[in-house]
Amino acid sequence: MGIVLQVFISSVAVYFTAWLLPGISVKSYGASIIVAIVLGLLNAFVKPFLQFVSLPITALTMGLFLFVINALVIMIASWLLSNRFQVSNFWWALLFSIIVSFVSGLLSMLIS
Repeated sequence: MGIVLQVFISSVAVYFTAWLLPGISVKSYGASIIVAIVLGLLNAFVKPFLQFVSLPITALTMGLFLFVINALVIMIASWLLSNRFQVSNFWWALLFSIIVSFVSGLLSMLIS
């Protein structure tokens, strides 16, 4: 799947999830495209470092700590894009990461 299509799918998932959850705010659809790109970059560069550093606790929790890492990556994106994308707290970020992953996977499956 092309990178442009993946960014489109991710931005639709971000926009839909922000509409669904009251603790998440995205200013516009254009902002959701930027959020999708920033989340992709953070997942490519920051998330592997966080996974490496937290390897012992991730092994101890049998992988459940990866949900915490996903929520932290979303909180970092919210901090970087504070005027376009806002997350109220950690729990909304955790729920946001789960729903965005599900919606992105569903849309990717439907399009492919």
